[in-house]
Amino acid sequence: MNVYTTDKIRNVVLLGHGGSGKTTLAESMAYLAGVTSRMGKIADGNTVSDFDKEEQKRQISISTSVIPVEWEGVKINLLDTPGYFDFVGEVEEAISVADGAIIVVSGKAGVEVGTTRAWELCEKYHIPRMIYVSDMDIDDASFKNVVESLKEKYGKMLAPFNFPIRENEKFVGYVNVIQEKALRWEGKEVKEIDMPDYSKDNLTEYRDTLMESVAETSEEFMDRYFAGETFSEAEIRAALRASVCDGSVVPMEMGSSTLCQGVYTLLDDIVKYMPSPENRKMSGINTNTNEIFEANFDFSKPKTAFVFKTMMDPFIGKYSLIKVRSGVIKSDDVLYNTNKNQEGKIGKLYILQGNKPTEISELHAGDLGALQKSDASTGDTLSTKATPVQYAKMDISTPYTAMRYHAQNKADIDKIAQSLAKMCAEDQTLRVVNDGLNRQTLLYGIGDLHLEVVVAKLLSEYKVGIDLTKPKVAFRETIRKNSDVEYKYKKQTGGHGQYGHVKIRFSPSGDDQAPYVFEQEVVGGTVPKNFFPAVEKGISESCQRGPLAAYPVVGVKAVLYDGSYHPVDSSEMAFKVASSQAFKKGFLEAGPVLLEPIVSLKVTVPDSYTGDVMGDLNKRRGRVTGMNPIGGGKQTIEADVPEMELFGYCTTLRSLSGGTGDYSYEFARYEQTPTDIQEREVTARAAKVAEANTED
Repeated sequence: MNVYTTDKIRNVVLLGHGGSGKTTLAESMAYLAGVTSRMGKIADGNTVSDFDKEEQKRQISISTSVIPVEWEGVKINLLDTPGYFDFVGEVEEAISVADGAIIVVSGKAGVEVGTTRAWELCEKYHIPRMIYVSDMDIDDASFKNVVESLKEKYGKMLAPFNFPIRENEKFVGYVNVIQEKALRWEGKEVKEIDMPDYSKDNLTEYRDTLMESVAETSEEFMDRYFAGETFSEAEIRAALRASVCDGSVVPMEMGSSTLCQGVYTLLDDIVKYMPSPENRKMSGINTNTNEIFEANFDFSKPKTAFVFKTMMDPFIGKYSLIKVRSGVIKSDDVLYNTNKNQEGKIGKLYILQGNKPTEISELHAGDLGALQKSDASTGDTLSTKATPVQYAKMDISTPYTAMRYHAQNKADIDKIAQSLAKMCAEDQTLRVVNDGLNRQTLLYGIGDLHLEVVVAKLLSEYKVGIDLTKPKVAFRETIRKNSDVEYKYKKQTGGHGQYGHVKIRFSPSGDDQAPYVFEQEVVGGTVPKNFFPAVEKGISESCQRGPLAAYPVVGVKAVLYDGSYHPVDSSEMAFKVASSQAFKKGFLEAGPVLLEPIVSLKVTVPDSYTGDVMGDLNKRRGRVTGMNPIGGGKQTIEADVPEMELFGYCTTLRSLSGGTGDYSYEFARYEQTPTDIQEREVTARAAKVAEANTED
């Protein structure tokens, strides 16, 4: 592939609901641009972008892939993203380096939740966008319905650039609104035809919308528009490009990706209307001077690049995908990783088409490429040692869906840990958390499908199996009353025996953050000072697995006030055993209770779903603490909810809100568990402890 300068580059992300046709559109573009000699099909598992085994098996996109295509002397870097919400991290990585977006909407399914989410992402990151309505070859697809639905949501900024011509319910051509021409497909050729009568009203309506948009770009145009003058095609296109780049106009186009109809026009319009990186601002921090470094994709400035994605393929190895943000990066350049404080030669430069690497000599500012076997991680900045620059990392969603995992084969434990580390480096929304207190390892993802795919990938790519189960809730044990106990440990064997005798008072310490507070009030040396640490150690070890249900203990005060010892038989071990037995006895006599973790939950949903969501939170023993309108017809509901009640909440919320809801939570505090739940938990844990005497 040729080397392209910044003004000849378009970085375009494909967004939309799952199944709307993003991958098929990318395949059609690749075919028309000559990247492939025949169009692949999702059903056949031979598309350029869905190269992963799981993607081919499930027939959905799971990760973002880059497909560079050359069109009219311009390089278009297509970023094909997943439409399913579980893989939102991939979308966020792609958006962080995109300069424009195409939101794909199915003409049959119409505007869906994913369409709205794609629009909101473009608004959040201020990305110019176009709408492409796919599936126009399907009988009941309706371009007009999509136009009306979107205009109802987003107003007059939507401007159809073309619309379909149908004959006998078949998609045969289109009307170009700018040129006011009707065109028909005849094989691979497009021929101008007479405008059908039924298209004239739509043309008038869409043309008026376009002309209003053009008129609003300058006072001179506005005066001419009101004077009844017409604009030339060149004036219209120049004005529209400015409006599309600043986001005030969103072009709407349509076609059939499977038949490659309408895609040629779309590629032309990406080149004509989408901004090149040189039109976008970008700044970082010069870590030497702490001054702002205005990169702005200027090829004449010091070299900098941002690592926006990591690919860890067992077959092709590790690739770090980069966007050059200033300067010109060449193979064998020496670059400095500001995040890791490392300098090294980058070796060869590549361009990835799906998972097929092609070597290239240099990448200009604004271009996307890849480094092989680099030590860089996603979010790292590469620059020169002379001008070290740090860019902000992209905003990646936090995973809240957790499952406990077990190795199917204990011999694979180390291999599983290494494999998951590689997958976490590749997927920023996947996290492994070792919960030592509850003796479990947790896998966090965006949703159930996300974790299901992780398990399948571990098996197919890394040849290790894991099982996912419901995570244990991090209960704690404490006491509400006081107790006073003594325990004498006496054991006589041949030779020295064992003797330890303690009297301890137990009471609530009032601090649920610390396991215990130990004090001693021994008078007269009834327990020698050198045995105090052993007594405390017995209490400390007992707090790790409480007597009630083997959960960690918090908030206990233990005061050693008396006891006795034997000058020969007493030992540290004897006093440790005595204090641990005294702890068990004293704890159970002091009104033991279970504490459960309470989280502060924030749920963001459209106004129409707030009643259903609040009703569901009440069923989960939640207490709603507030509701805040956040604009765009949405509310954020704040509530305190027991963590154990949030298992499976991701799926429930999507079901309740039609996929429009988002939630986040953080640990708030511990509260006493209701009696019925405590009894159930104590019974279940007692059975387990009795059976195995240790947790699995």
